[in-house]
Amino acid sequence: MPDLLLLTRGSIMADNKHKILIVGGGAAGLELATRLGRKLGKPGLAEVTLLNAVSTHIWKPLLHEVASGTLAEAEEIEYLAQAHRNHFLFRLGRMEGLNRAAKEIYVSPTVNEEGKVLIPRRIFEYDTLVMAVGSVSNTFGIKGVERYCMFIDTIAQAYRFQKQLVETYYVKSYAGENSLKDKPLSVVIVGAGATGVELAAELHQVTRLLATYGLENSDRVNITIIEAATQLLPALPPRLSAATQQQLIKLGIQLKLGRRVIEVTENAVLTHDGEVFDADLKVWAAGIKAPDWLRDLDGLEVSGNNQLLVDATLRTGDPDIFAIGDCAACKWAGHTGNVPPRAQAAHQMATALAQTLVNRLYGKPPVEFVYQDYGSLVSLGKYSTVGSLMGSLMGTVSVGGFIAYMVYLSLYKMHQVAIHGYFRTAMLTLSNIFRRSTHAKIKMH
Repeated sequence: MPDLLLLTRGSIMADNKHKILIVGGGAAGLELATRLGRKLGKPGLAEVTLLNAVSTHIWKPLLHEVASGTLAEAEEIEYLAQAHRNHFLFRLGRMEGLNRAAKEIYVSPTVNEEGKVLIPRRIFEYDTLVMAVGSVSNTFGIKGVERYCMFIDTIAQAYRFQKQLVETYYVKSYAGENSLKDKPLSVVIVGAGATGVELAAELHQVTRLLATYGLENSDRVNITIIEAATQLLPALPPRLSAATQQQLIKLGIQLKLGRRVIEVTENAVLTHDGEVFDADLKVWAAGIKAPDWLRDLDGLEVSGNNQLLVDATLRTGDPDIFAIGDCAACKWAGHTGNVPPRAQAAHQMATALAQTLVNRLYGKPPVEFVYQDYGSLVSLGKYSTVGSLMGSLMGTVSVGGFIAYMVYLSLYKMHQVAIHGYFRTAMLTLSNIFRRSTHAKIKMH
């Protein structure tokens, strides 16, 4: 437990309002804070606080577009502005500990790039605590992954990859004769799930855009996906997976399926069969888990992937603590496993828990969360969108092309509507249409 003498109180103690503290501002946390701010914060029925380690939000399924530089910066949301408009409080900081008996959390000091402390350690008290800290990449303890691979779990990581991508392009394009200039830029992506496949397609599009813009040798890029399984996109039916595979091959992306990575070095990725893949840039997208620090969260029970175990009402073993999103392990009714860590699950959890917490204030029973799987969709940028849709009337239907793209787009619009409302979402959509017609299609800085 942190030294209490070094801590300052981070919440306002002057009133007796019920304090709802949400840790994590991803899709689940931000949607929950927005809903509760409107329902409970605006009429003064509760104090709703959102704590997050960074000050801006981007919907996580779009991070591959941030990493490639093709996403408009207008998609980024300032938490402070969102909080002001929707009657909740935003506090910048990273949770480091929990005291369930005292009903308070401990927040690490916030420092700048030079290491200067901007905000000291703090204590936040709560009556109801919601953990919505999301997930991080699972490296499975493979040697060299943490040191040499890049990840795109967060906005900062996505921007870091995009910056390094641009710098590497410049180095390759303007190298002297008989040097790096003769060697194509090589990008190796480990993991053939949605993130890896979507990133590969976006990077291919980027190489074509840069060539169109006139950057010398920018189209000389080798993109390779390495996957331990023999099928890419395991969430999709085999037929759609095969169709996606053919599309990637058509784009010139190399697929190395059935290859298990055993080590990553500064310049290469090594697989179990002895093959060595040279790589200027290495991206790890081979699996996810909840953050490791959840394992030691004052006795709360976790799964093998560090997810907090919750019941059908999304409550942990502590009656005052709930968990939603990727960090929650919730049994999937009618299935053998847990609810999958998807954006649609986070959205549904936030909706259900918002009603539960409103009911909680009025002494009403909680709402049981029942996950409805509406299928899986994967976007290959401008080239294609494929997936499967599920419904009680039509069963499982495979979709592709324009219809699949519109459904894929609608998932993001649902998230925007949840945090902005219909009018602002419509205005944002129109402004992005006009913006894309006047701005560059790729970020080069």
